[in-house]
Amino acid sequence: MSFEIVEATIPEIQTALAAGEITSRQLVLMYYERIAEHDKNGLTINSVLELNPDALFIAEALDRERTLQGPRGPMHGIPVLLKDNINTGDKMHTSAGSLALADSFAGEDAFIVQKLREAGAIIMGKANMTEFANFMTNGMPSGYSSRGGQVLNPYNISTPTGGSSAGSAVAVACNFCTVSVGTETSGSILNPANLGSIVGIKPTVGLLSRSGILPLSNTQDTAGPMGRTVRDAVLLLNAMLGRDDSDAAMGTSTGRVHEDYTAFLDPDGLKGARIGIPRDYYFEELTEEQLALFNASVAKMRELGAIIIDPADIRTAREIKYSSVVLNEFKTSLNAYLAKLGPGAKMRTLKDIIDFNHAHPQETLRYGQSTLIDAEYTSSGTLTEPNYLRDRATDLQLCKELGIDATMKEHQLDALLFPADFGARITSRSGYPSIVVPSGYTSAGAPFGVTFSAQAYQEPLLIKLAYAYEQHYKVRKAPSLRSFI
Repeated sequence: MSFEIVEATIPEIQTALAAGEITSRQLVLMYYERIAEHDKNGLTINSVLELNPDALFIAEALDRERTLQGPRGPMHGIPVLLKDNINTGDKMHTSAGSLALADSFAGEDAFIVQKLREAGAIIMGKANMTEFANFMTNGMPSGYSSRGGQVLNPYNISTPTGGSSAGSAVAVACNFCTVSVGTETSGSILNPANLGSIVGIKPTVGLLSRSGILPLSNTQDTAGPMGRTVRDAVLLLNAMLGRDDSDAAMGTSTGRVHEDYTAFLDPDGLKGARIGIPRDYYFEELTEEQLALFNASVAKMRELGAIIIDPADIRTAREIKYSSVVLNEFKTSLNAYLAKLGPGAKMRTLKDIIDFNHAHPQETLRYGQSTLIDAEYTSSGTLTEPNYLRDRATDLQLCKELGIDATMKEHQLDALLFPADFGARITSRSGYPSIVVPSGYTSAGAPFGVTFSAQAYQEPLLIKLAYAYEQHYKVRKAPSLRSFI
């Protein structure tokens, strides 16, 4: 077979499928071969947690449908991995990487999974993740879960994978799937996408349904697409769109959602765009190499016609401190999720999970569970704590109104540009969208990206900017998977 799976994009795969050069069944088998060779053997990347036992049957059925009726659309027959906190009503588990939930089966697909199946996507499996979206304990490395073990960064073993969508990012980076779905509360798409040298889109909270996703924060959670190119990520985003009235956040999207976001893939999208760089605070942890990579990226954007406002500092950046919002919302959100699992579920509350871990410390508590315990005993589960209420209001004021909104108005900006994922905290607490794209590598081979961020439902603008930058400054390279640096 002449088809080359490494770095194959969705349009390239669809062209090969249409020409009869490959089938979706063969495509799945090609990914299986790579997973067997590099994820579960050889370098043992460990990004894939579970594979769908019906994936080949689904692929064959979609091949047959293509022959008889033609493809449903761009995602027809495309293999997708889901982060292990996204429900599938099939033969796979949904555990958030926890051994306490290793035997947990969801009763039905998450809303976005329903949409993916309708679009003809093959749900190939579940990706490993930082357990409970990195809400287990302090000091647990990103990409580790008690159920799945440690995900490794294929570019440099000394570089973390980032979290919590570690497996989703690494599997895409290593060409173990075509695209994947991650989730973000505060950097959980942007961080691993940056460190995996891929594209990650963290949408506005409310653009995609959260129903059927094991939660962390009711106010900050969202799913999002991860791909090797902006176009692939946008095609995956399109396939997950749809109004879900059971998710109250989606009410804010009324009249603001586009049917096809590929319409905004503009190679000249940077021309005339006003992009602000918040230098103060957000650059303090950069190495000289990373700073040089970022500045080179900015110079390239200027060449492509962008108007760079540098600095465009966020006046509240240094006032944004620890917030109790996620700690309080986790217990309430998780208990509501567990209550819907059905009468056969063994874990009904956060307390049940904590007790299970205490009973199996060797297997589950390698790094402890201090954060789970704090969430159980800090929160009443009613969201009435004064600290929570004050922190929620403060977050919105400092991050949104006096933060991003004020900065963009002051400088008349279209978007903000952050190094790597360093702006994730302020954008996530605002509920605002971001896109990270690869921009280079350090001398040690560690990936480095830049993140475009904007106000609510400005995904069209961000897609234009990210696509234009990517098309004129293609730097992504696949990891060799031969040896670690």
